[in-house]
Amino acid sequence: MNKAYLLIGGNVGNRQQNLHQAVKAIDERCGSVRQQSALYETAAWGKTDQQAFLNQALRIETHFSAPELLHHVLEVETSLGRVRDERYGPRIIDIDIIFFNNDIIDLPSLTIPHPEVQNRRFALAPLEEIAPQLMHPVLHKSIHQLLLECPDTLEVQRLKD
Repeated sequence: MNKAYLLIGGNVGNRQQNLHQAVKAIDERCGSVRQQSALYETAAWGKTDQQAFLNQALRIETHFSAPELLHHVLEVETSLGRVRDERYGPRIIDIDIIFFNNDIIDLPSLTIPHPEVQNRRFALAPLEEIAPQLMHPVLHKSIHQLLLECPDTLEVQRLKD
């Protein structure tokens, strides 16, 4: 059984409902959702003239390989209405594979660990909630340490349960 950490997010429509639907679809199509963080709200990153994002980290167990998981994750995005028009633009749902086991993968369509996770507070904060001691297999630092060192200054607000 493979263990993967995903980051889901979105800033279009009913953001909470969209994330809830994504968790359900991931559990049904990608692997068992074993852990999930609270929801976190963050100002848009990259293209800042848009609504704030909600993000959530998930730990799943899956029988799929990393490329197979990517295929299923992309299918979930499409089924929930994701359209890819503009880089960093508004989106109903975004699902990223951040870590997959302790693997280091560099394929044209898939890089694991996610190459920018250490620079994105909106990814590290929810990950730190569910896996603070998880080690980055390339940087050899825990999620907690990466969050402490993160150069990103965007405020990440944990929503109340």
